[in-house]
Formats: sequence, C-alpha cells, structure tokens
Amino acid sequence: MENTNTLRPLGRSDLKVSPIGLGCWQFSKQNNLAGKFWPTLEDDLITKVVALSLEGGINWFDTAEIYGNGASEKALSKALQASGRKPGEVLIATKWWPMFRFASNIAKTIDERISALAPYPIDLYQVHQPWGFSNEKSEMNAMAQLVNSKKIKYTGVSNFSAQKMKSSSETLDKKGIPLASNQVQYSLLNRKIESNGTLAMAKQLGVTIIAFSPLAQGMLTGKFHDNPELLKNIGLRKHTALFKPAGIEKSRPLIMLVKELAAKYHVSTSQIALNWLINYNGDTVVAIPGATKESHVMENTGAMTFRLSDEDMLKLDKESARFK
Repeated sequence: MENTNTLRPLGRSDLKVSPIGLGCWQFSKQNNLAGKFWPTLEDDLITKVVALSLEGGINWFDTAEIYGNGASEKALSKALQASGRKPGEVLIATKWWPMFRFASNIAKTIDERISALAPYPIDLYQVHQPWGFSNEKSEMNAMAQLVNSKKIKYTGVSNFSAQKMKSSSETLDKKGIPLASNQVQYSLLNRKIESNGTLAMAKQLGVTIIAFSPLAQGMLTGKFHDNPELLKNIGLRKHTALFKPAGIEKSRPLIMLVKELAAKYHVSTSQIALNWLINYNGDTVVAIPGATKESHVMENTGAMTFRLSDEDMLKLDKESARFK
C-alpha cells in the first residue's frame, strides 16, 4: 500500500506535521467541566496511546488549557517523557481559552502553559474560540509578542470564521509572522467550512485547516447504523441532529459507500473517512482524531498507510455534498 505519511508544512510556518496528529482532550482526567466529557484514562493507557501514535508516524499532539485546566497538557508531557522523546523531537500544539478574558491574559498565563508542558516547547499556540473580551487583532498582537520573545514558535486560531481568520492573518503579517492554522470541525458529515468560505479563505491565505471531530464523534465508523442500541449510551451526543433517527437515515447512503470502499481497500471505515479528509484538499487539511484505546491509535495511524484513488475521493465528495 502507498504510504501517504509524508510530512507537510503547517501553513506558511517551517513546522512539518504528519497528516494526522493526536487530539488529547481525552487526557483531561475529568478535571473541570470540559474534562468531564471523557472518562478518566489511567497514566499507563495514556503512555501507551502516545507511544503507539509515535510509532505509527504521528509527530504532533494537540491539547489545550481548558482540557482539564492543564491536566491534559501535563499528562501529555509525562507520556512523551516516558516514551523517551526529547524536546524538539515532537511538535506540541496547545490553546489559550479566551472566554471572559482580555488579550492581556495571553501573556499573563503563558508561563502556566509552558510549565504544564515542560520540558517540551509550545510549537503552536492557538486562540481556542473567537469569543473573548478582546478582538482578534488584540489577541494576535499579544501572540506576536510571545513569538518575538520566543515563548512560542507559531500561532494559530480555532473555530474562526473566514473573516476573523483573514483579519488575524493580516494582523500577524504586519509583524512578519504567518498565521499557521485554523482548527475547525470538518468531516465527511460536516462540510460547512466549504460552504461558508472558511476553507477557500484558508487556501488563499496559506493557512492549514486542522480538522477536529474528523469522524463526526464516531458516526463515520458506521457502528451506530449497524447497532442502533449503542445510541442509548452516548451521553449528550444523542441530542444532536446527527444522532437522531432522521440524522441516521440521512447519513446512511454515505456510510454504505464508506463501508464499500473499506472492503475494497481492506481497511476500516474510519480509515476511509480520515484518508479522504487528509487528501481531498491537497496538503491544506490535517486531522486530529482522539484515541481512548490502543485500537483507536492503530485506526488513526493506519489511515496514513494508503491513498484513495481520485475517482473514489470524488465518489465520497458527491455522496457527502449534502453535508456542506
């Protein structure tokens, strides 16, 4: 099988990332409200998940301050140290939480982030949401100061609209710093960034899209279509349109195609969905699936060991077009 795991540039930065990274929200240890979204993972399992990710060709990890108020960052650092990786041998992305804060808080709290991730430097520092007390220009100016003082290497944004991303990029460009990325929800079952201008703007600006929820919270595996009983135990997800009976039926034709292609390529359904995501838009899109089991890591990394044909990518494009 063709290996598509050649490192690609993160935006216009000099960082080179694997097409798939590991999302680390699940390392939150149930600290704070955001952390309660996941069960507590033991340190041994976190260490295995990180080590297997590295072995499978993943070279970067995405975490955030809000994931357990630093618990995820600390757990990630501990697991990387246990795997024997030295600072500079992996890339770390984390995020500043802007709600109820001003841009001045970016400089005030950066040492906490550096301390939580030590000894690993922050390669990419992202503004987690567009909803803070300051506008994106103030936030980017604060981020630029961190780049200039070498506290972080590059900056990115998350959940930003096309216009806010453009404004952020222009603000940084004036200081000779590229906006590296915009982390947004994107999958075969959520292609809104294609219809709202975000993807087109990212391509125009040379910004990488980091796709979170790339498997649509598990829906793209097909397990809920095969066994609707599973829908009883999925927590808050069951209230979203995707997981309601009408949503299941709407996505069924796409899931059937994904299954058909999984059989054709001798891979899993999740690997088909991830492979389309990281290849359909050239090098513009990278993905950060999470993993709470060793088997999830094998699924994630296996998605980089083959490449869908252009014809099959177009079939998936056509079948999932209703989700734009």
